[in-house]
Order: sequence, then structure tokens, then C-alpha cells
Amino acid sequence: MMRMITYAQALNEALRECMRQDEKVVLLGEDIGRYGGIFQVSAGLLDEFGPQRVMDTPISEAGFVGACVGAALTGMRPVAEIMFIDFSTVAMDMIINQMAKMHYMFGGRGRVPMVLRVNIGAGRGTAAQHSQSFHALFMHIPGLLVAAPSTAYDAKGLMIEAIRNDNPVIFVEHKKLYNEKGPVPEESYTIPFGQAEVKREGKDLTIVATHAMVVRSLGIAEALAREGIEIEIVDPRTLTPLDKGTILDSVKKTGRLLVADEGHKTCGVAAEISAMVAEEALYYLKAPVLRVCSPDTPVPFSPPLEKAFIPDEKDLLPAIRHLMEYV
Repeated sequence: MMRMITYAQALNEALRECMRQDEKVVLLGEDIGRYGGIFQVSAGLLDEFGPQRVMDTPISEAGFVGACVGAALTGMRPVAEIMFIDFSTVAMDMIINQMAKMHYMFGGRGRVPMVLRVNIGAGRGTAAQHSQSFHALFMHIPGLLVAAPSTAYDAKGLMIEAIRNDNPVIFVEHKKLYNEKGPVPEESYTIPFGQAEVKREGKDLTIVATHAMVVRSLGIAEALAREGIEIEIVDPRTLTPLDKGTILDSVKKTGRLLVADEGHKTCGVAAEISAMVAEEALYYLKAPVLRVCSPDTPVPFSPPLEKAFIPDEKDLLPAIRHLMEYV
């Protein structure tokens, strides 16, 4: 049965279901217990599962991420929450050298089935150290899977899949989506990694969009449909593995590609997808590939400057108009 619940509630429901089904699932992070997490994703879980399974940790990301790596190697399925992706930088040795590498370095005899929850996105006035979107960095590291849900439905299905997966997963949420509502089944379900979804069918132009850029792209697509421009929107849902097939099929149909991601433009998610299409579908393109991303600057604290920084409809519309000039 479908209900309308928020992205944060869908994540909470996924965590609760997995904890009920498997006592090896434990949560660690700062203020995730009585407070329920900075964005209330773990609200109520301490009351149901107790402090042995919902553990408030000291402000030491390297410490509790490292504890999760060790716990996963010994058979647990930990889910760690880092309040903001910005703070993952103090745990990079644990993430890049330990979490991502153990399975490979042990010749397949060790597994690290853990989930590291982080969030990206500007727009809350939290300045340069709490607003970054460098999720592309984790795509660059072999051994890590990277999930990127844009809807409440995807958030629940991808989270359950992430917890049950035997590989380490970086689960990248978006701050501006936590309060967005969408239809979510009451029952348990998973979304396999590496399966993109066409959020909107179209024939004139493909937008491959991630996170909040999916929502922004859908809005502008509906507006342009009234002018007769039919935009297809592809949401990869996981960045590693990336569903190249669905992206390439869409580009082959429309002949025009715009990639929209809130990360920085240089060496970002959009750069990788653009390069992949250039390598594998160049002769299907009617126009150059365009990217709509954040500029290569820190996120401003000033509200008007932050608004200008965030890629949205003001950036999507001229890019779409430009692509549609090619016939």
C-alpha cells in the first residue's frame, strides 16, 4: 500500500525494517540516538532498539567510521551517519584506505558490508563547510558503491539494498530533499544498484539529473512541454555502478544531452557522464553535450550569492534553449 511520506521518513522506515529483520544491523553517529540525527532520519530508533544498536558517538568521524569497518569485517552490518559530507574529510583514511580496500587486499576473504550515510547540497545558509557536494570524489575510489536517491521511494528501496549489500556503500542524501514527500509502499522492497530510472519520457532532449536536480529538471520539463519541447529525464539512482545502458539509449533517441548535478563542474559527476557518452555515443549526438553544475568556488554564506551558486532553473533553461538550436 502506497502512502505519501517524506524522504527522511522513508529512510527511517528502511533503517527500522532492516534492524527488525537483522540484529546485526547497528547504527553509529553523532546525535543519532535521543536527538534522532541532525535531519531526524534515525528518530525513534533508540527507543525501539536500545543503546546497544543505536550508538551516539563522540565527535570523531575517523573513530566511528573505523569502528564500523572493524565491525563489518567481523560480521556486523553497521550504518554510520556523518552529519554533513564535509566532515567525511577527517575520516578519509578509514574510507579510502580501509573501507574501500579490505575486500581486495584480503583476497576476497574479508567483507565490509557497511553503509556510510552522508548528505550534500547548498541552500540552508550553512556556508562553505556544511554545504558541499563532492560526492563525485567517492565515484573515483575503486571498491566503493555510491547511491544517490532523488525521491522518497528511491530512498527507501536503495537504503534497504545498501544495508543488505555485502560491499561498502556511500549513501549520498540531499538536504533539500529530506522534507519532500512522495508515494512509498508500506511493505519492504529493494532497488537493485545500477538500474537508472527514466523519470519522464521525451523525444527532444535528454537530461541526466541527480538528487535535487531531478526535481528541478522535472519542473522545467513540464513548463517546456507547453511549448512542444519534450524532455526525457534519466535519474541514475546509483553513480557506482552507473547504468550506462539507460543513459546511452536515451541519448540515441533524443540526440541531445544535458547533465545536471549539484557538484562542481570540474572533474564531477557530469564530467564523467559526458565523457562516457562522448566515448560511446558520439555519432548519435546532434549537439555538444552541456553540463549544469555548481561553479568551481566554495559555497557562499551570503544568501543572494548562495542562491546564485546553486544550479537550478535559471541555469537549466538557457542550456536547454541552446541545445534546441541544433537540428
